[in-house]
Amino acid sequence: MSGARWRHDGVHVVRSSDLDSATAQTPGMTRAAAITAARVGAESLWAGTVVIEPLAQTGAHHHGPVESVIYVVTGLARMRWGDRLEYVADAGPGDFIHVPPYVPHQEINAGDSPLSCVLVRSGQEPVVVNLVDVDAVADPEIVRWVDDLHPRG
Repeated sequence: MSGARWRHDGVHVVRSSDLDSATAQTPGMTRAAAITAARVGAESLWAGTVVIEPLAQTGAHHHGPVESVIYVVTGLARMRWGDRLEYVADAGPGDFIHVPPYVPHQEINAGDSPLSCVLVRSGQEPVVVNLVDVDAVADPEIVRWVDDLHPRG
């Protein structure tokens, strides 16, 4: 009898046609939720998709105490971050991006085709704090490192 409980409390498949776009949004991007507490009973993760149209960019924002991981599926992602968006790095298909809690950042589609990503967050709350008074620098510093053990040129 204990195995029967896994029928409804086990694996959930969320079809791409069933993603929920009624989630917190940032101007310039469209988020759609797949894995949430309400949809599948997730306890500590939120996952979904993000699409940014060609040459579009989001406003500066952060996600409060929530960490984010972005996996680039298609397109060229340009990330700017910092109090004045003074740092920049690009990511392409197959690359991962980690955004720590409270880091002001901006996603930019640096290509001429839609930028499509998978987004996973460390919390259930759809925290999006849109920042309106960011005086962004004109020429951000390019950051090319991965970590202290694997620096990029």
